[in-house]
Amino acid sequence: VTTHAGETGFAHWKTIEYGGLRIRKVKYSENYRANHWCTLGHIVYCIEGELISELSDGRTFVLSAGMSYQVSDGVSSHRSATHTGATLLIIDGNFLKNNKESFLNPWRI
Repeated sequence: VTTHAGETGFAHWKTIEYGGLRIRKVKYSENYRANHWCTLGHIVYCIEGELISELSDGRTFVLSAGMSYQVSDGVSSHRSATHTGATLLIIDGNFLKNNKESFLNPWRI
């Protein structure tokens, strides 16, 4: 378990890595707010609590237990926050890299 300080609060990460794949169970404290904007891709599943995903354009999205979202690398700048605390399953890695050619032509084999 590693602890990461936020702008406010903290996050505890339990991490497993397999080559270019990272799987984390992340527990955010009450009143956590990330201390950085992230541009990496993630698959996020909210196990418990409530997560606020803030985008750099000012939009916010709220995830509660049982909800998920996904984003590819470089698609948006985002950061996480929570008032009540949250536990998440976060999967990321090389498979989320934004390959512009595949994005423009998803049928390319």
